[in-house]
Amino acid sequence: MSDRPSGHVARPTLRPHPETPRRTSNRTPSRTFLRTSDGVRIDAVYEPGASGRDAPDLVFVVAHGFTGDADRPHVRRIAAAFARYGAVVTFSFRGHGASGGRSTVGDREVLDLAAAVTWARGFGHARVVTVGFSMGGSVVLRHAALYGDQGGDSEESGGDGGDARTDAVVSVSSPARWYYRGTAPMRRLHWLVMRPAGRLVGRYGMRTRIHHRDWDPVPLSPVAAAGRIAPTPLLVVHGDRDGYFPLDHPRMLAEAAGDHGELWLEPGMGHAEHASDEDLLHRIGDWAVSRAG
Repeated sequence: MSDRPSGHVARPTLRPHPETPRRTSNRTPSRTFLRTSDGVRIDAVYEPGASGRDAPDLVFVVAHGFTGDADRPHVRRIAAAFARYGAVVTFSFRGHGASGGRSTVGDREVLDLAAAVTWARGFGHARVVTVGFSMGGSVVLRHAALYGDQGGDSEESGGDGGDARTDAVVSVSSPARWYYRGTAPMRRLHWLVMRPAGRLVGRYGMRTRIHHRDWDPVPLSPVAAAGRIAPTPLLVVHGDRDGYFPLDHPRMLAEAAGDHGELWLEPGMGHAEHASDEDLLHRIGDWAVSRAG
């Protein structure tokens, strides 16, 4: 376990700086490696967004789905849409893209998001909105529960709080519970994650390095996390044609969230980033501007 704080910059690329920027107004594009609290190097990109917006202190931190990364076209499209509303941080979860480590499929990834949020706040943004898709959707829920006003000191969070907290959460196409195998896509995903042959396919066919160890302990479930996020605003978005998780998943999340949560069931929408059209992304942007404090 590393004793370096979440958000520690390990290697800058576009803009030289020896450590995570803190409360600076020098908001220029940057790409660097961050160091998580457990010592994993995370590839992260900061873009200041369009100028002239009414919310210059707002930054979106985008958590991609399983097998994605910061350079995938669908992630770049998401970032471009949110850049109309504020600055944007994208990053690659562990085991994905140029980041180090191996994917734990939503467990230790909460530390990756914490490092990215801390880095985003370091550019001087007072408001942070975390937006996650599929696996990333479950991660933003757990992150908000673990790093809220009462969180940040648990073993699951790595003991980091403060600047890692978020001001609003958007979870798109997230599962509500772990180990779900009720659809064919999820049965294929479990084969990919649980079997040696599947992990080889993930590594060489999907450029995703998957950890071979089971969860121990099992992390806080998304539905349990949704019940602990208040008073942070939460938006749950799900398509009625999602082939991975049926509608009982978003309904469980919304019910657990209670009055502080909002549920959008999108007609004709499939799963995660690829199914999120421009209209939906801009509605999410409007929601974030109005709800993030």
